[in-house]
Amino acid sequence: MATIITEPIGRAGRFLAFAARTLLALPAAPFRRGGEVVRLFEQVAVGGLPIVLGAGLSVGLVTWFQTHRLLAAHGAEAALPSFLAVAVVVELGPLLAGVLAAGRIGAGLAAEMGVMTLNEEIDARIVLGADPIAGLVAPRVAACILAVPLLTVLVDASALVGALAAEGLAGKLSPQLFWRQSLVFLRLSDVIPATLKTAAFGLAVGLVGCWVGLNAERSAEEVGRAATRGVVWTTLAVFAANVGLVALIPWATGLLGLSGY
Repeated sequence: MATIITEPIGRAGRFLAFAARTLLALPAAPFRRGGEVVRLFEQVAVGGLPIVLGAGLSVGLVTWFQTHRLLAAHGAEAALPSFLAVAVVVELGPLLAGVLAAGRIGAGLAAEMGVMTLNEEIDARIVLGADPIAGLVAPRVAACILAVPLLTVLVDASALVGALAAEGLAGKLSPQLFWRQSLVFLRLSDVIPATLKTAAFGLAVGLVGCWVGLNAERSAEEVGRAATRGVVWTTLAVFAANVGLVALIPWATGLLGLSGY
């Protein structure tokens, strides 16, 4: 019984210590490992373009068709661009980008770190006096932090383009009126925090993915399981960060005096 209680607490304490060490190493990563950060950023951002653009277009198309049918029944289809833009930019786009990053990057980081652990590369670095957190984890987390907001912008843009295409196929609004209506309810105080909060999603994906891989057992089968766990735990971390930021973002925008913009 005591083990059931103490083991999760001990694991959580080790993860918090790992996260604290990574956060301390993050500011120096772009300077000491700039090439590695750029390489990983390109791998994360450019490699994720097909699925991100495809997901955004499908979300915009499907959301327009489903919502248009309901609003048209009440004669309110002209308000669709306004509501759809707010839903996509403020919540759907950022969350979708975080989940896609968790599914693609979380598994990759967990598998990569697991293979390094299996091949004893981590132990070799420690023996040689190199810190694996500063040399391996921090650049990967920094790349995730930089890449996920960019992916969010691409998801938002592709979703709105998909909705515009649906409007052109089955709607009545002109492209100019569609874009004008889509900006009615959007404010910078909503758009900027919603986009920047995905940096926290990238932080969560990078930390959890690397942690899962570094703590994998040293066997080929365990590396595969670590990749699966990486997807599960990074996705849950993104959802948890999204919930936690719900209350934090209005407080921060109010503190900075941006709530009126």
